[in-house]
Order: sequence, then C-alpha cells, then structure tokens
Amino acid sequence: MALAAHRRIDVAACGLSAACLAHCLALPVAASLLPMLGPVADAEWIHWLFVVSAAPLAIVAFARRGTSTLLRLLAIAGVLLLIAGAAGVPDHDWETSLSVAGALCLAGAHTLNALKTTRRGRSHPAAASL
Repeated sequence: MALAAHRRIDVAACGLSAACLAHCLALPVAASLLPMLGPVADAEWIHWLFVVSAAPLAIVAFARRGTSTLLRLLAIAGVLLLIAGAAGVPDHDWETSLSVAGALCLAGAHTLNALKTTRRGRSHPAAASL
C-alpha cells in the first residue's frame, strides 16, 4: 500500500478518535442542556460502534513493516481501553474515563504514525522530484 494511503488511514482514524472524544465529553454536556439528546448520550451501542470501527483501522495502520513497537503497543492499549470502556469493565462508572484514554492513545499513535509516514515519503527519492 502506498505511503499516501497509509497516511489517509491514520488521518481517518484520528477523525474517528475525535468523534469518540466528542461523544464522550461533549454529548453529555449537550444532553444536559437539551434533554432530547439524553437517549443518544446513553446509547451503549455507540461505544461498540467506535470499537468495531477503530480496531480494523488500527490493524491496517500498524500492521505494516517498519512500524515501531512503541506505536503498536500504544495502539493496542488504546483499543483495549476502548473495549474496557464499552464493556463497562471494571465498572460502568469508568466508561467515560477508559473511552477517553483509549481514544487519546489511538489518536496519539495514529498522529505519530502519520508524521512518520510523511517524513518517510519526503525522504524517498521519487517524492523529492515532486
């Protein structure tokens, strides 16, 4: 897969992490101001939707050769935190904290991965002629 495609995957994954953060942090505040948003703020299926969307993106983004072990571990930690948050482990009260931590881990890993991919593309001889 071309470097540009890998970078697009990382950028899309960062967008997904931002949506997850907005859901976890902004939606409860909005629901308190607009009670009709309450059912959307409390919908458990949305957390699993984020997990099911984030995990494949992370696999594709971090499975390629040359990805550092540290970035892979950060992405794995992010996915595991999202799963724990969605499952309500260890307790439902931890849901938001775990989900936010997972989204931040994934966003950080994808951002660093995208920057690394961009630098790698610039150092490639074919990219220098563009």
